[in-house]
Amino acid sequence: MVVSAQRLKSFDTNLPADSVEFCPSPGHWEYFVCGTYQLQQETTTTETTGEQEAERTDNGVKRRTAQTRVGQCMLMRASPSGEFEHLQSVDMPAILDMKWSHSSTPSPLLAIADAVGALRFYNLNDAANESRAALHEFQVLQATESSNICLSLDWSDRLTSNSKVVASISNGRLLVADPVNGEYAVTRDWHAHDYEPWIAAWGWSPDIVHSGGDDLCWKGWDLRTDLATPMFQNKRSFEGGVTSIQCHPQREHYIAVGSYDSHVRIFDVRQPFKPMVTTNVGGGGWRVKWNPSSSTRKDDLLVACMHDGFKIIRHSLNGEPSSISSTPDGDGEASIVVKFDDHASLAYGADWYHGEEQEGTTLAASCSFYDHCLMTWRG
Repeated sequence: MVVSAQRLKSFDTNLPADSVEFCPSPGHWEYFVCGTYQLQQETTTTETTGEQEAERTDNGVKRRTAQTRVGQCMLMRASPSGEFEHLQSVDMPAILDMKWSHSSTPSPLLAIADAVGALRFYNLNDAANESRAALHEFQVLQATESSNICLSLDWSDRLTSNSKVVASISNGRLLVADPVNGEYAVTRDWHAHDYEPWIAAWGWSPDIVHSGGDDLCWKGWDLRTDLATPMFQNKRSFEGGVTSIQCHPQREHYIAVGSYDSHVRIFDVRQPFKPMVTTNVGGGGWRVKWNPSSSTRKDDLLVACMHDGFKIIRHSLNGEPSSISSTPDGDGEASIVVKFDDHASLAYGADWYHGEEQEGTTLAASCSFYDHCLMTWRG
């Protein structure tokens, strides 16, 4: 039985919304951010000379159209009831992805991937002497040429004690940024995909990176090598581009992989060519997020399904990682248990609240693109 979740609150983000992230740091669970992305057309005029026919008007004025991508990072504060307030908007280039660091610091750290090739780093300050919690920028790392787009990023400290960032770039490359002398710097950079690598994510080891792209390929990389070739590449499981990847935070070898082909697949990384279970979610799996709870809900997966709203998949994954020597194809079950269809446009951003459950449900936030809408709900 699939339960339809009920909207708790909605908010107009003004610009198209594509990313939502709850803060995972204890004492700051109520904060979350929403990122937006707007492509603006700007027309300029110049005098023409000679026989310039293209874009020329009768009075000899030539018009050129330039594209600029702009966005905002909006800081929100939620209550367990699902109500939330808008605290701050920070203008910046368009946002493709955002992630909070899981490291234990007094001021939580947020990294943002933007449309001009930069990684932006912010601290969240909610000290008692501050009148209002706010994000404070402390570094802009120009990770690649400004003509490239940073498509995704991930922190290694979600699963390990290292605080490194991996990012995927629109030119097909991946890069790793490490803290060096108090600031982040690019320390590794390599060609990974022939088409846009929509997603990059850390494995359980700070030496292992996963990536997926428009070449219909999921790849694993070992940073201890020269990165000339991946550890593996799965080209046969997907009928569309690979759009999202997240390792299970409590089951070491399990990983969720979403694709434009409308399916979400769970793999054991020791057998990366055989999905344990495959679920048709009705639309491209743009984001996949494991439930952060350590309870019986740890195998629930939140999915942003692009053209088909948001869903929660409940998995029954046989065995604990320590007891599995091999996992045959199909060793697992899954069913969609919750759907949320209130958004009227592309379902792009979604995340779980890291606080306590209420009556077996977890607070979630989601956002959609063309209707520029942010909502909370329970599922």
